[in-house]
Amino acid sequence: MARLRDPEHGCEWDCAQTFATIAPYTIEEAYEVADAIERDDIDDLKDELGDLLLQVVFHSRIAEEAGQFALRDVVDAISDKMERRHPHIFGDSETGGHYLWEQVKAAERLQKPGQDGALAGVALGLPALARAEKLQKRAARVGFDWPDASGPRAKIDEELIEVEQATTTEARFEEIGDLLFSVVNWARHLGVEPEAALRAANGKFERRFKAMEAEDPGFADRPLGEQEAAWKRAKA
Repeated sequence: MARLRDPEHGCEWDCAQTFATIAPYTIEEAYEVADAIERDDIDDLKDELGDLLLQVVFHSRIAEEAGQFALRDVVDAISDKMERRHPHIFGDSETGGHYLWEQVKAAERLQKPGQDGALAGVALGLPALARAEKLQKRAARVGFDWPDASGPRAKIDEELIEVEQATTTEARFEEIGDLLFSVVNWARHLGVEPEAALRAANGKFERRFKAMEAEDPGFADRPLGEQEAAWKRAKA
């Protein structure tokens, strides 16, 4: 990466990149790792992990050129973090578990400027469904939560009515957001990860749609009634 970023003899594209321009590729590579895992493609997983590792190296190189930090600092930081958050393994704590991890993590957040609230540190770059779930979990830790799944389920009905009553694009935009947030809340109470559930639904839709196209090369020109019949066959 140092050679690729060399101002005189490096790659023009690599030299032009910044943290901000590389960030979308970093997110994309993380999703491609998850995709390889879902497809149980080990060879592809190896390749995709390499692509993701390259992103870490890329960001680290940009930082090193600016005198901010280097790759070794990144590795040292995560090693130190793992030791702090596992005091029952690396320290003198007699007990451990996920609850202890969360306690240490919460204490770390309090030491950062502007990170003193229950919702502090929930990354803005997370997918919207995943971020909604994480915000709700954080709020639940301080008692702001429905006692059971019936609360968020009733909230969905309420939000549906508000969507139907909205008369402007702006209002519908806001109410649809509230509806989706409520669906995430209900899913959380049912023990379902909404991001994973929607990803699975996307995959199911894609498989069925491809099956319809494979069955009938002229699918796109068929009337809606025939397309609906084809959908039912693919679903069966």
